[in-house]
Amino acid sequence: MRFLFALTSLSASSGHHFCFRLLHALSTKHLRSTLTTFFNCQPQPMAAGEESLRKALAEKQSAVEVQGNAVRALKAAKASKPEIDAAIAALNNLKLEKSSIEKELQAAVSGNDGDGALSREAFRQAVVNTLERRLFYIPSFKIYRGVAGLYDYGPPGCAVKSNVLAFWRQHFVLEENMLEVDCPCVTPEVVLKASGHVDKFTDLMVKDEKTGTCYRADHLLKDFCNEKLQKDLSISAAKAAELKHVLATLDDLSAEELGAKIKEYGIMAPDTKNPLSDPYPFNLMFQTSIGPSGLSPGYMRPETAQGIFVNFKDLYYYNGNKLPFAAAQIGQAFRNEISPRQGLLRVREFTLAEIEHFVDPEDKSHPKYSEVVNLEFLMFPREEQMSSQSAKKMQLGDAVSKGIVNNETLGYFIGRVYLFLTGLGIGKDRLRFRQHLANEMAHYAADCWDAEIECSYGWIECVGIADRSAYDLLAHSEKSGVLLVAAEKFSEPREVEKLVIAPVKKELGLAFKGNQKNVVEALEAMNEKEALEMKAALESKGEVEFYVCTLGKNVPIKKNMVTISKEKKKEHQRVFTPSVIEPSFGIGRIIYCLFEHSFYTRPSKAGDEQLNVFRFPPLVAPIKCTVFPLVQNQQYEDVAKVISKSLTAAGISHKIDITGTSIGKRYARTDELGVPFAITVDSTKDVTIRERDSKLQVRVVVEEAASIVKSVMDGQRTWEDVWENFPHHTSGPADD
Repeated sequence: MRFLFALTSLSASSGHHFCFRLLHALSTKHLRSTLTTFFNCQPQPMAAGEESLRKALAEKQSAVEVQGNAVRALKAAKASKPEIDAAIAALNNLKLEKSSIEKELQAAVSGNDGDGALSREAFRQAVVNTLERRLFYIPSFKIYRGVAGLYDYGPPGCAVKSNVLAFWRQHFVLEENMLEVDCPCVTPEVVLKASGHVDKFTDLMVKDEKTGTCYRADHLLKDFCNEKLQKDLSISAAKAAELKHVLATLDDLSAEELGAKIKEYGIMAPDTKNPLSDPYPFNLMFQTSIGPSGLSPGYMRPETAQGIFVNFKDLYYYNGNKLPFAAAQIGQAFRNEISPRQGLLRVREFTLAEIEHFVDPEDKSHPKYSEVVNLEFLMFPREEQMSSQSAKKMQLGDAVSKGIVNNETLGYFIGRVYLFLTGLGIGKDRLRFRQHLANEMAHYAADCWDAEIECSYGWIECVGIADRSAYDLLAHSEKSGVLLVAAEKFSEPREVEKLVIAPVKKELGLAFKGNQKNVVEALEAMNEKEALEMKAALESKGEVEFYVCTLGKNVPIKKNMVTISKEKKKEHQRVFTPSVIEPSFGIGRIIYCLFEHSFYTRPSKAGDEQLNVFRFPPLVAPIKCTVFPLVQNQQYEDVAKVISKSLTAAGISHKIDITGTSIGKRYARTDELGVPFAITVDSTKDVTIRERDSKLQVRVVVEEAASIVKSVMDGQRTWEDVWENFPHHTSGPADD
């Protein structure tokens, strides 16, 4: 049938006669044979990549247009009905193939598998509806129509959060012997000035020019690109690549570049379609004043880390003046988000759990690194991102030995974060560690990785693991005048040759005025190789071009502006500013992703409805066990109370349900809360224990029920062990 696709390459004047002659020349048998081959052949396998699908769709669209022209040519030439029917059949087949590619492409860009599964949006809505209806969390101040970006955790949500934090403390604070602190939420301005938050903790904002409604500029551009990629299947592969490049470099766009893109794409205010202002910076911190005079400005802390940094000197002393050591803090943080959305993922008040692991910058090995070296999981190094590849499974030890991960301590914490998240119930195939691109990293950072969890919103950053070098301690040392340093004592004095970089501040001030501080910091931050190269250049030329990263440009440095030398001296100790490895956990984000990863539906026993289930691991389940008297019977209720006392004594959270509702409905209610086990009292001597996900039940004596549940909760035995060692119970028609 190749001839049918090529007909319109001819001119309109000659094409009609050629079509007619060509088709007429073919025998009916030949035509029938060709059509049979065409309709029976299987479609050629197509690359799963989105780019390949877009190219295939463009080619198929072109073929449809060509074939449509061929049909019109045949009709105009008054060709025979069989010939026209054959051409129309070929056109319809091409349209079917085009539709198939469109569906495949839609599945590729939306994350839907195309087999009738719930779309991401429908799945998300089902999860959120269940969470709010069962009071896991709800919008704050609901009776006053709520405030965007603020949420209240209800009883089951509080229990899940408490369990997650308890596991975090066990997994990190206890396991690593960390020093836990608890610092105030209100922070003096001077602290956040030193850390850079006052000047740089901003997002670019645009306003609706008519209503004044504010939007985060990069979110509008991101939404536009994502919507185009996911919903406009007609865009070319080149246009799709352009939009993906914009998404990849979004964090690197200046206010001017961001504004230019918004204008280029014709992006308007989402609610009103009014024009938008040019982007401008908005500081995300909530400002306040400390005391009644208003003379001491402060902020609600945007992170918990600064409280640890300013206490380094005392913590170092508490730890016996020894490195390495880690300090940890769990607490509230506040960010005045421009346009909060995505539920618990982007809020104005949230819980952070942060670790600052202080280490000698010359020795970033870790004594327990061998415990995680063989872990294998999805990693997404920057090279793969830049070359449009996907995340791939990699052994952590290989990533560290090849230099993909900067050092052992950073690698160790990446491994520990992986074990923590998967221990909570996050799916291993929906968790990846993505390395920051160069445009995302602060100039002082040695290496940064994000633990990203896939949910209905896409890949969400939930944990950041960064080697922040010595930046924070140096910044607070300079601002406060208090040295935040550590020391390594030598057994014997050592003669050392030290590089001394001495910027001449007077000359630099005259030359650079307000930028003097940036130039001084850049000069002092030079490594030995850079400093010696500058020294040689200044001696030979008298002037050298020097790049200042905080200014983003080269500046001329003259010989009279800096002195660079080496001095020999004896030292009894080495005094240095420690580097810090910082894992920072967004607890709310982790919990929301856990909600989605744990949620599924299954048909009721009658098959007339879908029942919601949260498959929380026992570790994080809000309620560990429920106790049901099978029917309203005083003897059964008395047994239930005895079991309840035993569960309380064992420290197991539980709930008694003595309503007259059918046992099946009671099971369904607790499954929707994610309760792993249900004890049903149907006699005074023995009871059944039901496991949530399998719905299997075993029969045990009353006195053993609490201890069996506790042994599973504590990890001493699994449900499979219980199933193998106790008599099975077959549920009746009303049981489930």
